[in-house]
Amino acid sequence: MTNDETLPEALARKFFTREAAHREFGPARSDRVVFTNGCFDLIHRGHVELFLAARALGDRLVVGLNSDASVTRLKGPGRPLMPEPDRVACLAALESVDGVVVFEEDTPAALIEELQPDILVKGGDYEVEQVLGRDTVEARGGRVVIVPFLPGRSTTEIMQSAAKIRDEPR
Repeated sequence: MTNDETLPEALARKFFTREAAHREFGPARSDRVVFTNGCFDLIHRGHVELFLAARALGDRLVVGLNSDASVTRLKGPGRPLMPEPDRVACLAALESVDGVVVFEEDTPAALIEELQPDILVKGGDYEVEQVLGRDTVEARGGRVVIVPFLPGRSTTEIMQSAAKIRDEPR
């Protein structure tokens, strides 16, 4: 997140640089850290339920957030729908989220390696074998959990619905 963007203090406490995240949530910790990641460019109920389920699996939940540049590379022009500071603020405002860390890479593999979470969580559109970072987490005795997908709740479906409404005659 750029330095010219400021967050209210209550939200800023949950935003961590990678170095600060390593100190706070890294392998030297004594509690159980859960990690999930994504673009989260339009936060919806499916995301909220994913975060609630993930947080219930451990003591603290860290969300790795793709940077704006990373989202554009992965999703194409016009994405993300919301800029990085807004996505950070929305995630940090959620009670279930204890920390938000932005990463510039296209995958969270390096961040997962740095943090060494105990549990890695992804949504139901993934199979355990597909989850990047799985080897890192399982090598230290952790596990990967797939949270069931909430039907009809995806950014793509919301975008399609909005486009349909936009295109209807008035």
